[in-house]
Amino acid sequence: MKRSLLIAALFLLAGRLFAQSSGEGRYFTSFDSTKIYYEVQGSGYPVILVHGFSGTGQGWKSCAVYSDLLNAGYEVILIDQRGNGHSDKPHTDAGYANDAEAKDIMGLMSFLNIKQYDAVGYSRGSIIISRLLVLDMRLRKAIMGGMGDAYTNPQWPRRVHAYEALMGDTTHHDVDDMIKYIHSQHFDELALALQQKYQPSTSPAELAAVKIPVLIIRGTEDKENGSETGLNKLIPGSALAYVPGNHNTAIRTPEFGDAVVKFLGK
Repeated sequence: MKRSLLIAALFLLAGRLFAQSSGEGRYFTSFDSTKIYYEVQGSGYPVILVHGFSGTGQGWKSCAVYSDLLNAGYEVILIDQRGNGHSDKPHTDAGYANDAEAKDIMGLMSFLNIKQYDAVGYSRGSIIISRLLVLDMRLRKAIMGGMGDAYTNPQWPRRVHAYEALMGDTTHHDVDDMIKYIHSQHFDELALALQQKYQPSTSPAELAAVKIPVLIIRGTEDKENGSETGLNKLIPGSALAYVPGNHNTAIRTPEFGDAVVKFLGK
């Protein structure tokens, strides 16, 4: 509790953060001078959407949940997490260690003078939101899509294999499809490797202390990232919903958007 209050206070006092226009979005400078791209649409209660690994905030615009939230009267915030999209892509360990991505979101909320907000994440975005559950007392409700309990293991084999494969190891065939896709898109592979190296885990003990409402959404054909029922049991009072689709398609379904709007509107 004391740690969370201290971190929040530090961000509230961070007057050096500034915005800079770029297209339809803007940049703010985060705690370590990394420039983070974000967009804000609509007006109303704020909800931030946090994308998955190698994605960007723009990906949410092709999902029903984006327009559903705007139509329901929410202010929707998109962010390119560091290492992705329009945001800076540090090539140092320090650029991703110690909850850097969660701190970016907390810093953005402070910069925008947001006192309370909800958050929706998908896949790796849910892992970052899990850290917000621990670190940011301003978070009112959280939705974790496409995620089971595997990330609570600091040595999660898929995370380790993804990091090693992005650094050149060709022996981990469980991540072949991921690596092939990243190669084809010409992404910044070192930045993505460092994201995997320092991808945070949240312990069962930390999750057991969560007091706010949490919804876990899982595609009926999604077999990735561990057990959703296991994660449901780790977070007291959390709800679990299923929507059609696999890991790549569930986020785009109308049912996903419906579940988000219904949960946040309670």
